[in-house]
Amino acid sequence: QVQLVESGGGLVQPGGSLRLSCAASGFTFSSYAMTWYRQASGKERELVATISGGGVTNYADSVKGRFTISRDNAKNTVYLQMNILKPEDTAVYYCSRGRTYPPVYWGQGTQVTVSS
Repeated sequence: QVQLVESGGGLVQPGGSLRLSCAASGFTFSSYAMTWYRQASGKERELVATISGGGVTNYADSVKGRFTISRDNAKNTVYLQMNILKPEDTAVYYCSRGRTYPPVYWGQGTQVTVSS
């Protein structure tokens, strides 16, 4: 069955960096786009970044220039490198398969907290 397992979240100070990982299994990873979403407390889930199977990327305006999505098809893993983090980046981050919303498959999420 399809499984998506996020890791790498934590507490970081403003201006800091984190790298999230999402390990995928149960499907042909290289054939699917992968998307990171986030959901802050009391807010709707929002798209952060998408990467196609071939590596074409797309970002929300709020993270352009700070976040980088990448993938390693040999390791069935998608990453989200987050730099220059801001308090407003605080959220639970989820990875999903595909680019349509709502996705059929979500991970369990990983908490990112940006605070001094």
